[in-house]
Amino acid sequence: MSKPLVIVESPAKVRTIKKYLGGDFNVAATIGHIKDLPQREMGIDVEDGFTPEYTTIPGKQAVIQALKKAAGSAEDIYLAPDPDREGEAIAWHTAEVLKKKGRRFHRVLFHELTKDGIRKAIAAPEELDRHKYEAQQARRILDRLVGYQVSPLLWRKVKGGLSAGRVQTVALRIICERERAIQAFVPQEYWSITAHLAIGDSPPFTAKLVKKGKDKLTIPDEAAAQKILAELQGRSFVVDKVQKKTVHKNPPPPFTTSKLQQEAIRRLRFTAKKTMMIAQQLYEGIDLGPGEPVGLITYMRTDSTRIADVAAAEARELILERFGRDYALERPRQFRNTKQAQDAHEAIRPTASANTPETVAPFLNKDQQALYQLIWQRFIASQMQEALIDQVSAAIAAGSYGFAASGSSVKFPGFMALYRVDEEDNDVNGEKGKEQLPALAVGDRLNLQRLEPKQHFTQPPPRFSEASLVKELEENGIGRPSTYAAILSTIRDKGYVEFLRGYFRPSELGLIVNDLLVMSFPDVFDVEFTARLEENLDQVESDKANSLELLSRFYQPFRKDLDAAAEKMVSIKGVGVSTGLACPECGKTLHIKIGKNGHFLACSGYPDCKYSSDYTRDEKGHIQAVAPPVSETTDKVCEKCGKAMVLKHGRYGDFLACSGFPGCKNTQSLSINGSAKGIGVKCPQEGCAGDILEKTSKRGKVFYGCSRYPDCSFASWDRPVARPCPACGAKFLVARTTKKQGTLQICLNPDCGFKESVEE
Repeated sequence: MSKPLVIVESPAKVRTIKKYLGGDFNVAATIGHIKDLPQREMGIDVEDGFTPEYTTIPGKQAVIQALKKAAGSAEDIYLAPDPDREGEAIAWHTAEVLKKKGRRFHRVLFHELTKDGIRKAIAAPEELDRHKYEAQQARRILDRLVGYQVSPLLWRKVKGGLSAGRVQTVALRIICERERAIQAFVPQEYWSITAHLAIGDSPPFTAKLVKKGKDKLTIPDEAAAQKILAELQGRSFVVDKVQKKTVHKNPPPPFTTSKLQQEAIRRLRFTAKKTMMIAQQLYEGIDLGPGEPVGLITYMRTDSTRIADVAAAEARELILERFGRDYALERPRQFRNTKQAQDAHEAIRPTASANTPETVAPFLNKDQQALYQLIWQRFIASQMQEALIDQVSAAIAAGSYGFAASGSSVKFPGFMALYRVDEEDNDVNGEKGKEQLPALAVGDRLNLQRLEPKQHFTQPPPRFSEASLVKELEENGIGRPSTYAAILSTIRDKGYVEFLRGYFRPSELGLIVNDLLVMSFPDVFDVEFTARLEENLDQVESDKANSLELLSRFYQPFRKDLDAAAEKMVSIKGVGVSTGLACPECGKTLHIKIGKNGHFLACSGYPDCKYSSDYTRDEKGHIQAVAPPVSETTDKVCEKCGKAMVLKHGRYGDFLACSGFPGCKNTQSLSINGSAKGIGVKCPQEGCAGDILEKTSKRGKVFYGCSRYPDCSFASWDRPVARPCPACGAKFLVARTTKKQGTLQICLNPDCGFKESVEE
């Protein structure tokens, strides 16, 4: 009889688990999901209770055969994919393909890949969780219903290759609505007056003008500021009130997935995607010596702040040893979870406090070390004493005007000796950056050094950074922390948003798609609706809701919206979206349309009026037509008719065209910067007399193309060489360089296969 088989999700875990289970178990990996809905069709039978049609993922048949071979005649199979909904689905699908009479399946949850964590999980297996699987399946069905039925609408109405997603489109909507709020914002002027004061030999300090009499003071403009300055001339500045207090600052909780992404983005300049990739590596196991793989952190997909008592006790021992008794707690500090949090997993923490960043540094790369240090410090700090901050505030009278000054100093650093929260989290160290006031007493007369008036303007809401967008999604209950990285990647990859100087802003395509979808599906892509749906999925997982009822309630109104959108959604390819602007040639309304070269303005009077133009939006979002570039006559002569060639600008860069067009349609390609480098090779296309030029693509990559583009479409990423093929006589070879083989000269004729190594 075969040994019991442990099946995990990732091949990286296999060696770690084998190390601690010894020779009593076989271990194999599914390498992610093995089954999913079909790629080229929806795969949901709506009429038959939303029954999903699962198929083997292309390329996974070999994996399934390997699993069956590894299982052999084993009676016990331990299913140990990741301890979340996706992992549960993998476990269920694996059980289905390995089902056999007399075979028993056990669900194992590895929350940490350490010796104790692995052995305890194997010793106490659980049943497969049907409710967790149904929650995952319901989410998958919801996403498929939306994506596979709304995306084709966009293909028909806007352009091919676009996609809509139940959660990704809501994230896009949040970015678009913030952009429109920025555009609609009207700055308001206001002024401040700062007094620079001193007492005795102490360093000077500042106080802000805050009130007149008992009323809060607002200074709307320079005239009001100058009037106040005049009234303050000759006034004595006297301390009216001094208040001292010691503020207790608690440390932040250990990381949840969302908070880890936010801090890694801010502090380490990682992306959300990179953060999760590195966290996965730290969880799955790092070699801390020959044959000693150890999972350094607990499972990294969690929204709980709970920690195990034994982990808190380990942290306390380390704190006593490293910082002393004043910094240690008598009892572990526990943190309250948010309303939406699922408590199945602990917070993200080191699996062993003794694995300090310094200890493991020799075994980690730079990025792994940086993220591990962040996780380790945050966890240890969460079990340290609170910080004590001395705060002093003073009210200063100058006639009927009141100024306020404040300062702070750290009385006892507590957890801040190890971990300081970013200034964006003012709940912990809002004292950062405040000056320290001199000793002040009521009645003290202060020396006025100068009064400083300053003009300000109110600021629009900021655009979202990766960190602030993740925070916004989390606070609104949109998606799950484990999906944030994929959401952010998708909306960028589809061209819906641009990421400029660290901030998201919607592209023109993103604004168009968002407006069409929100108008046609006001509920499905609503923030609150999506958050409620997320809560409903959580209820399915906890057996408080039925997945079939959830899907039915969602689909009935969605189907109505879908049918209406198929008929009524504006076609950007056809009619386009009205801008309200008048055509400069005929006076009819200009519409936004999308063609093969992107979005543009076109007259609604087409085909009677053929006016079209590129356009931009100003800072207020108003559309402005862009005049087409004027063709520039060059000193080159058309080789076909002898007329002058003119410089033109096309989709793929600049090119030369005959000024005799349309009578003569001769063109010559140029590179992006207006010139192309010849390489001494004639175009190989039959009947073409062009030359091969070295060019640069829109993304900055070098390629080789014919000088007669667009009349000739020959192009190659490999550099053509002016040497006929010695095997088949082809006009030229191409040079291709690889790391393993160096530079080769290769024939492109598929029937030839000539290849020769050459010096670079």
